[in-house]
Amino acid sequence: MLSPSLEDYLEEIYRFSLENSVVRVTDISKKLGVSLPSVSKALHKLNNQSYINYRRYGEIVLTDQGCLKGSYLVERNQMLQEFLSLIQSQCDIPAETEAIEHYISDSTIQSLRRLVTFFKENPTCYEAFIRFECDQN
Repeated sequence: MLSPSLEDYLEEIYRFSLENSVVRVTDISKKLGVSLPSVSKALHKLNNQSYINYRRYGEIVLTDQGCLKGSYLVERNQMLQEFLSLIQSQCDIPAETEAIEHYISDSTIQSLRRLVTFFKENPTCYEAFIRFECDQN
């Protein structure tokens, strides 16, 4: 199991890999606002757990396992942001998502995904929820 910190690294590596043919330590360092040695340490851990292939000063390449987990982490993040938007949470949605995503069970993620899908496929129900929310405030 990955720590929250390693999940963040893997999620960003996956995001970079979607947009760039090469992912480098400096890319991750800048994006996460951490030192190069911190990135290198995390990369060695991800490499040892077979999520990436990495050699010092080389490119970062996701394994099949890394792609699957990275895709899940990005989808989880997007779904939580969408959920918070749907319920009209008055918060910093990216920051709130970051606070939630590492401590929520897969079962709860699946339940929230079903709820988001339900609201999308049933706009009348969603509108009733929004009216209810307005009446509560």
